[in-house]
Amino acid sequence: MLKEAIQEVRVFAPATVANVACGYDVLGFAIDSPGDEIVVRHCEKPGLHITAISGDEGKLPKNPEKNTAGVAALDLLRHLGMTDRGIEMEIHKKMPFGSGLGSSAASAVAGAYAVNKLIGEPLSKKQLLPFAMAGEASADGAWHADNVGPCLLGGIVFIRSNDELDVAQLPAPKNLWAAVVHPDIEVLTKVAREILPKDIPLQNATQQIGNLGGLLCGIIQEDYGLISRSIHDVIAEPRRQKLIPEFYKAKRAALAAGALGFSISGAGPSVFALCEGEETAIKVGEAIAKVFSAIPLGNQVYVSRINPHGVHVVEEKKAKG
Repeated sequence: MLKEAIQEVRVFAPATVANVACGYDVLGFAIDSPGDEIVVRHCEKPGLHITAISGDEGKLPKNPEKNTAGVAALDLLRHLGMTDRGIEMEIHKKMPFGSGLGSSAASAVAGAYAVNKLIGEPLSKKQLLPFAMAGEASADGAWHADNVGPCLLGGIVFIRSNDELDVAQLPAPKNLWAAVVHPDIEVLTKVAREILPKDIPLQNATQQIGNLGGLLCGIIQEDYGLISRSIHDVIAEPRRQKLIPEFYKAKRAALAAGALGFSISGAGPSVFALCEGEETAIKVGEAIAKVFSAIPLGNQVYVSRINPHGVHVVEEKKAKG
């Protein structure tokens, strides 16, 4: 019988909105739901073992070396010299693949965070970032923290450098809400990246930098007018909108319903609107959903404040003895 302070821990890792229009690969925020849950527990058999996966339609491998959550957890255990520690892992996917909501990031974050908790929390949340990044990179080959960062740390996260993982949390304005809508289609990140321009005109680059700076200042100063004027993407959105049916119709509907701004969440197909107040966010979510439903295209609406906590423990079971 293992004598550990904690025998089992269940954690929840939330969905995230990456890019936030003008912050391509350098800005993201967490929302309350959907998200993934992971359960880890001590076991007698040495090594990490994925014993169950639900909600994945049989798509995910149980081999931890080939699973996003497993890769992140193994990377952490190797760093700590604990690869012989016996750990069982269950993965419960509660958000769709290829949704633009950071599904791979959520699994990677949950895997690293849950194992870190189980073994006595030797590392802080921020110290877990490279291990969660390694997990997500194993899924899509890209190394950018705009999903992993906010999922792990919570709130709005700005990434000065993805290579150095130099990240900073921004204080979210108290009345800033997000309406996120996921239409029932899949957009592969690989495809969404391939259609982006290889060269960016200086005028567009200058405009994008100005918008990003304005958005960051607006967030910090709680200036909703400045936030609204700054949520404009002149680089990725014009190319990627063609992957999302009726994108500009949905954008017009969101702005008409009172959204501060509207754009694509990550690589899509999910879209998001930032709003001042819950009531407006609900109205905006309904307006966007109505556009997709009219096609007809099934969709899910998530209305949330900016989630300040990120990944967190849902339940802990203490060890006996």
